[in-house]
Amino acid sequence: MCCAGASLSAHADTGKLLLTGGVSSVDGAAGGGITPWAVIGSNATEGEIGGSAFLTTAGTKDYGLNIVGAAIGIQDRYELSVAQQDFNTRNTGTALGLPGLHLKQTIVGAKVRVLGDAVLDADTLMPQVAVGVQYKTLGSTGLDGTLKALGAKREGVDIYVSATKLFLGQSLLVNGTLRATKANQNGLLGYGATLGGGSNNSYSLQPEFSVAYLISKNIAVGAEYRFMRNKLETAGRAAGLGNGLRSEDWKDIFIAWAPNKNVSVTLAYVDLGVIVPATTASRKQTGYYLSAQLAF
Repeated sequence: MCCAGASLSAHADTGKLLLTGGVSSVDGAAGGGITPWAVIGSNATEGEIGGSAFLTTAGTKDYGLNIVGAAIGIQDRYELSVAQQDFNTRNTGTALGLPGLHLKQTIVGAKVRVLGDAVLDADTLMPQVAVGVQYKTLGSTGLDGTLKALGAKREGVDIYVSATKLFLGQSLLVNGTLRATKANQNGLLGYGATLGGGSNNSYSLQPEFSVAYLISKNIAVGAEYRFMRNKLETAGRAAGLGNGLRSEDWKDIFIAWAPNKNVSVTLAYVDLGVIVPATTASRKQTGYYLSAQLAF
């Protein structure tokens, strides 16, 4: 949920254009709000080391999510990130006999730029390309027994490739990411599942897309779409839950504002589809997303 610069007049003191480092995604990597981009977080350019920290809160009809995290950018080529997610199940936890249930997930990520430069190659067709990995661990809760019965693990690894193309003259940024993952609801419901067939426990390739337009040198608007793995529904059916564990794609419409090179704020309308529809009457989980990032 963020974008890049429209012209060289948006040049930051560090050598990066405003917002070209993206914002912090829900998993901690630099990019949009729900998907990583090939950009490297922080304001660091070649030969420099920089960092960023962020706070995010989101709320839908039946759930709440708070995230804190940080990232280090090294020479505008390498990125190391960490994020701690706290997912409040609200009434869903109560319906499951677990009032006050919070699902807490830690995500440690690494990313390396392997091709191109989003700014320097803006006048060519070459995108910036990066490869990333995220190690995710779901904390122990009263839901452990249910996940074990479904054959879902509490840790997993995502691998992704992102390509980001900046069109400076058109004030436009587009990004495509392809993720190999076993995560159910991004890992909040574990990883993989053996109940109902072995294919539920294999990696799935999930595409993710972002587009952003800079309406001024420090304000961007755009949208994202992230395809989500839906293997847990099959395991749920085998357990007699019908479609109660179905998941759907995530999407958002956002606006990002960077008053200066160090601060950015992102506000979005999000649609996360259904999350454990067995306890939410299959309501779509729509709501808000608000994130603040400090970078140097």
